[in-house]
Amino acid sequence: MAGFSSGIVAGLTVAAVGAVGFLAYQAHGHVPASLGGRPGPNASASASAGRTPQHRHNPAVLPGGSGTGERVVYSVDDDRVWLAGDDNRLECSFQVTPGTVDPLPGTYWITSRSAAVTGTDGVPVEHVVRFTSVDGLAIGFSAAVASRAAAADPGVRTGGIRETRADGNAMWEFATIGVKVVVIR
Repeated sequence: MAGFSSGIVAGLTVAAVGAVGFLAYQAHGHVPASLGGRPGPNASASASAGRTPQHRHNPAVLPGGSGTGERVVYSVDDDRVWLAGDDNRLECSFQVTPGTVDPLPGTYWITSRSAAVTGTDGVPVEHVVRFTSVDGLAIGFSAAVASRAAAADPGVRTGGIRETRADGNAMWEFATIGVKVVVIR
């Protein structure tokens, strides 16, 4: 009889562990970005082509959960940037055009800047401000030098988040080496 009882206990234990595992799997898909941890500098990112925005942030207000202090806030769902000063005051906000590779939500810092270079898509850009890389592809903000740059070829992996030249000037003045960049959905 003791062998029969221990078999029942073992069976119930296996069933309970399986149920907990299943519930954990379901919950994993619903973890808010703020609880999901911070990605490393070489974390994989999702392709931005064909994505649907999950929500819209108010362009006149800093998004909740974007931190405090001086920072650049970038929403991959809204294709929008907010520049926040030390006093947590919104300095400006503007629309951007993402590349084909998005950074993962998390906190980064400006690591390099270039006054003028050629983007991975072959377009001359200025005021390049980089904050991470994904699989060796630099991710950062830049402004196309030509006033009418062609749309990015979706077949080319690009990490350039394009701004207008006026917005690129504002980013260049604001985002010096070491400034925090918070990427949100």
